[in-house]
Amino acid sequence: MKRGKKYQDAVKAYDKQTQYDVEEAIELVKKNATAKFDETIELHLRTGCDGRHAEQQIRGAVVLPHGTGKTVRVLVFAKGPKADEAQAAGADFVGAEDLIPKIQNEGWLDFDVVVATPDMMGVVGRLGRVLGPKGLMPNPKAGTVTMDVAKAIEDIKAGKIEYRLDKTNLIHVPVGKASFTAEQLNDNFQALMGAINKAKPSSLKGQYIKSATLTSTMGPGVKLNVIKIAQ
Repeated sequence: MKRGKKYQDAVKAYDKQTQYDVEEAIELVKKNATAKFDETIELHLRTGCDGRHAEQQIRGAVVLPHGTGKTVRVLVFAKGPKADEAQAAGADFVGAEDLIPKIQNEGWLDFDVVVATPDMMGVVGRLGRVLGPKGLMPNPKAGTVTMDVAKAIEDIKAGKIEYRLDKTNLIHVPVGKASFTAEQLNDNFQALMGAINKAKPSSLKGQYIKSATLTSTMGPGVKLNVIKIAQ
């Protein structure tokens, strides 16, 4: 894959084999985020988990202290008073069965997170083939299946993100934007790693976090010192 001059220059600015402390890595990634848009800073973790075992399927959510820097559009499946509550709490879209054909037949997906009250999961389940592959299915572990829709919306709008193991046993999560200060990115990183470390499966044998890389959307990845971040 051919890389641009900015990318090549960024790679020369640091040692690709060195595992950096978080503060150093953040500074390098910020410096290398030279695109004309506000790049997202992402964390990629390679774990020692085996996602084929249910007890090693890591999934959860955490509210980043400084948010993600992204405006999140929330769709809520709810009826009656809970639908009113969702509207009042700032949900972007609220509905029930009426949304099924719009999503299934018209391919409408102008939302980033889906929240549902437990009684609506039978309806939402009919959208499994559409929402599932896109990681949009509500889940109790992520706090998106709940009767307290107002709190769920508030947390999501404040910067709540979900982390989960993918099919290759990796975790990919946003940490913030390149425009954030180093302190803000560090605060978000610590909150995120704190939650992921707590989610370590008790049945796991061997190393939990095998490698960690911090990167911006268009910049090269910077390796992190795994021993220091995996507590």
